Amino acid sequence: MEWSLVWKAVIGLAGFGILLGALLAVASRRFHVESDPRAAEILEALPGSNCGACGLPGCEAAAEAVVRGEAPVNVCRAGGPDVAAAVGRIMGLEVEAGVALVAHIHCRGGKSLSPLRAFYQGVNSCRAAHLVGGGKACPFGCLGLQDCAEVCPVSAIAFDEEGIRRVNVRKCTGCGLCADVCPRDLIEMVPVTAKVFVRCRSRYTGKKATSVCKVACIGCRRCEKACPADAIRVENGFAVIDYERCTNCGDCAAVCPTDSILLWVGREGQPEGGEIVVPEGREIKGRSKEEGTDPAKEGETA
Repeated sequence: MEWSLVWKAVIGLAGFGILLGALLAVASRRFHVESDPRAAEILEALPGSNCGACGLPGCEAAAEAVVRGEAPVNVCRAGGPDVAAAVGRIMGLEVEAGVALVAHIHCRGGKSLSPLRAFYQGVNSCRAAHLVGGGKACPFGCLGLQDCAEVCPVSAIAFDEEGIRRVNVRKCTGCGLCADVCPRDLIEMVPVTAKVFVRCRSRYTGKKATSVCKVACIGCRRCEKACPADAIRVENGFAVIDYERCTNCGDCAAVCPTDSILLWVGREGQPEGGEIVVPEGREIKGRSKEEGTDPAKEGETA
């Protein structure tokens, strides 16, 4: 064996490695970009769920976009107003206090109130089921599949025993991702102070509405006449509340013949934040007197 050839190869490779290391060192110094320390602080303030609700590929990208001035301090939809305020403090900017929002699902027509006309078998997605008409008797109701629950970054959406989605108001941050994916436009972001909710968006009216769901809005307009603040209107066959005018008096719920308008009462001791009730002296349709107001069944945003 020619040891001289081995040593030459070793020395050559070592020299090449040293040269390459020197070039990399020079390049790293020449092209070094100073990182803004505020990006690390913002990243710490963000939820860290990397949900992509902000339109960026994760919380780190969002933090860097904020310090570069390419994204607003309220870029994090999942974090809500508290995170926006924290990021604003880091950036030395005053964040205008907005109204905190929570998700409200405009349907409570579950299996016993709006029975199935067919069994849907396919992709576990409301969008897919909606394309083929779903399986519910009401063509406007909640399909009860996975879309909204899967996009929620804080796991605030769950099923109830009737197959209808519920929102945990203690967890909901008002990001609106669930509203974005609902193919039937049943989820609305409403002020956290709202206490009166319409639980239906059926475009059917009268007997046609109740023939497919026992608690459907029938478009009777009694709520319009009862509201002292002119805050509710029947549009496209169902009642719509203007929350800028609504005073949470509950008069509309008191006169609703199908209980499609209900009241929300916050309860500190209940795990999901509160319960759905009707005005005093009335029973919620589709629920027996023996059931009462079990928070595990009725703890939702409405």
